[in-house]
Amino acid sequence: MDAVPNTTPFSLLAERWQPSAAVVKRAAFAALVMSVVIVVTGGAVRLTASGLGCTTWPRCTDESLTPTAEMGFHGVIEFANRMLTYVLSAAVGWAILAARCHRPYRRGLTRLGWAQFWLVMSNAVLGGITVLTGLNPYTVALHLIAAMALVWVATLMWERAKEGDGPARPLVAEPIKRLSYVLVGVIGLLVAAGTLVTGAGHHPGTPKDNKMVPRIPLDYDRLAQAHADLAFVSIGLSIAVIFVFAAVKVPPAAKARARELLIGLLLQGVIGFVQYFTDVPELLVGLHMLGATLIWIAALRIPLALRTREATPADAAAVRAPEPAAV
Repeated sequence: MDAVPNTTPFSLLAERWQPSAAVVKRAAFAALVMSVVIVVTGGAVRLTASGLGCTTWPRCTDESLTPTAEMGFHGVIEFANRMLTYVLSAAVGWAILAARCHRPYRRGLTRLGWAQFWLVMSNAVLGGITVLTGLNPYTVALHLIAAMALVWVATLMWERAKEGDGPARPLVAEPIKRLSYVLVGVIGLLVAAGTLVTGAGHHPGTPKDNKMVPRIPLDYDRLAQAHADLAFVSIGLSIAVIFVFAAVKVPPAAKARARELLIGLLLQGVIGFVQYFTDVPELLVGLHMLGATLIWIAALRIPLALRTREATPADAAAVRAPEPAAV
């Protein structure tokens, strides 16, 4: 008796649509862009004091799925950010389908796409918990860190989409690779420290006359100083990385990315100092959040430029195979 082929909706779609490698790259990039957008719009919710614009979750109010006229501007802002989650999910879904339907099937890329999907879903739940707990600063910080984890996976998928599926082959000595990991770790600590500053800072996510939103019970000025100290360490380490890369043989892409990171850190430092001494205006805080996300991406791309992945035999065979004749 012949075995019945294991068919799924994905395999049936793959029989009818085989996207090119360029389409897979664009889909992965779209998912990365939306992961950055959701961080910025999430910050806009807090900076416009709209964190409780919708008073509950998953509905906007106990009686309505959408904001009511009485909720005004804040309800619209919070609900719009929730709706952007669906746009993000669509971008991630396109990336998953493109990787799954590509020939040959890119299993590793598909798994990275699914990892993004589950991060989006878990962060949506975490966002709901944040609302239900009245914008508890620790859940707000965890919400942002989870969003940065999504950016991490999206960046990895985008970079992997440009490579083959062969095993990773280092292009530098092990100490150089470890130095790049240390740099990523320090930048990660810098971003995490920023969430603590936010939790103790001037923008709790509700109108200033609302005293019910808890804040992290630590001295704001000391947290800001610790954050600045980490920024100085990050800048010094990035300068050291640039000099090390200039002294040894590393790929030109890695050198360029290290320079980009340093420029981003310097610009971010200027924004941070200006916002601190101008009583943290909302616009500058929003720019600082965008900068933090872009710096995180820049740091993550450095170790990825220090290794390569060659095409597998299946990849090469797929490239050489002729296109099927039109029926």
